[in-house]
Amino acid sequence: MALSLTYNKPSLKGSIQVPGDKSISHRAIMFGSMATGKTTVEGFLMGDDCLSTIACFKKLGVKIDISDKLVTIQSEGEDSWSEPSEVLDTGNSGTTTRLMLGLLAGTGFHSVLAGDESIAKRPMKRIINPLREMGADIRGRMDGQYTPLAVQGTGLKAIDYTLPVASAQVKSAILLAALKAEGKTIIHEPIASRDHTEIMLEHFGATIAREDHLIKLEGGQKLTAAHVQVPGDISSAAFMIGAALITEGSKVTLKNVGINPTRTGILDVVKQMGGIIEIEEIDTQGERSADLTVTSSALKGIEIGGDLIPRLIDEIPLIALIATQAEGTTVIKDAEELRVKETDRIAAVVKELSKMGANIEATEDGMIIHGPTPLTGAEMTSYGDHRLGMMAAIGALAASGEIVIDDPDCISISYPNFFEQLNLLTN
Repeated sequence: MALSLTYNKPSLKGSIQVPGDKSISHRAIMFGSMATGKTTVEGFLMGDDCLSTIACFKKLGVKIDISDKLVTIQSEGEDSWSEPSEVLDTGNSGTTTRLMLGLLAGTGFHSVLAGDESIAKRPMKRIINPLREMGADIRGRMDGQYTPLAVQGTGLKAIDYTLPVASAQVKSAILLAALKAEGKTIIHEPIASRDHTEIMLEHFGATIAREDHLIKLEGGQKLTAAHVQVPGDISSAAFMIGAALITEGSKVTLKNVGINPTRTGILDVVKQMGGIIEIEEIDTQGERSADLTVTSSALKGIEIGGDLIPRLIDEIPLIALIATQAEGTTVIKDAEELRVKETDRIAAVVKELSKMGANIEATEDGMIIHGPTPLTGAEMTSYGDHRLGMMAAIGALAASGEIVIDDPDCISISYPNFFEQLNLLTN
């Protein structure tokens, strides 16, 4: 059902706690299910993607209880998992699909992974190839390029693998398989990608060596249950950051947002564009977090590429939107990864922002945005992609006229109370 938004360029004021980090929430369930004992997860993201991860592990026989503020996982370790009698439905979650391939590859049973129509179009071969080098028996459409994927668990051996491109999902799938593999697995990264998996491995008692772009993990290690405090998701916070930046007279505080250095590219970009943002770090264990206070700002166009891209890949739709309100030209490059997200985000972002009057063009690996340009009302397509849905909603703050979003429900994938919090800040 479509949603109509008309804001008439309000100012945003107030303080909110954005939902828990999606990447960390996924991994907390996975690691708690692999570990022996009782794991508790506080701040878990109750979004569709993360709930798909919980559903998959329940089908493997893991006991998982959900309350308003806490998820409790009781497990006797991954050796206690049972062969699922049903397909493991990963919904719209690429993280669930790809990381579970690594987890299931070393089990002693057969399982099948499948998701929705979007997942069925997303490439899996870059995950399958290194896992097959480790001895994994994985089969699927087009030789494993697409789901559904059948995994016959088997014995694995360690590998020395160089990632062709920086990818936290590929790296994580290999590391999860490496725990069950014989020998020491070594991974070479061309550029540092998100390290939530490495941090959580250590948090659950594993020994992992990290130096520059080199990671080493010895197989056969067992994990011990732990408590996980999930900080707010910076990829979700980015949309509220953008909202405050482009609406005159705004000042917004976002509480307890994760500031893992592999994820804070959005903060670097905001500062380079001239955005005013204060960062007050909070004393926590494991993942770093902070309170972020954002003030509306006069922005300027910049060039974004290289090592910065893996640190802000999910925030690029939002960055493209705020660039339409910046003085000068913003160039985004080296972002080919966007072509294989929930949709082709490069093509989709350019098409949708153009509907609103943006001066934007696609390139092979990114886009060029000329600003500032006034935005106008339009009928926006989300493509079932939560980040494109949120981009359209934030665009409505700066637009004159009505913005209509065709499928706003997709936003619940990562930000279930998005509109509730946006309305709170605009009232």
